Amino acid sequence: MEIKIERQPREEHLNELGVFKWEVWKKEVSKFPWTYDSQETCYFLEGDVVVTPDGGQPVQMGKGDLVIFPAGMSCTWEITKDVKKHYYFD
Repeated sequence: MEIKIERQPREEHLNELGVFKWEVWKKEVSKFPWTYDSQETCYFLEGDVVVTPDGGQPVQMGKGDLVIFPAGMSCTWEITKDVKKHYYFD
């Protein structure tokens, strides 16, 4: 299972996806386990995060990144700078 990241996507692409109409999630600096029951697509407005899939390599992401987390993935989130993101579950 792989996390897909598009760095600095064009605003046209974000508008096509309807990103700016999605819910917003905010979280302070913290570390916690998470499991994705369904695929999540999100766009980071603020923050820095290292997400480490169970048994996998850490993946760094943050402000300006469009990220897709696959359904069924378990991981650990480590937020190093407060996060604000739009998100959508398929």
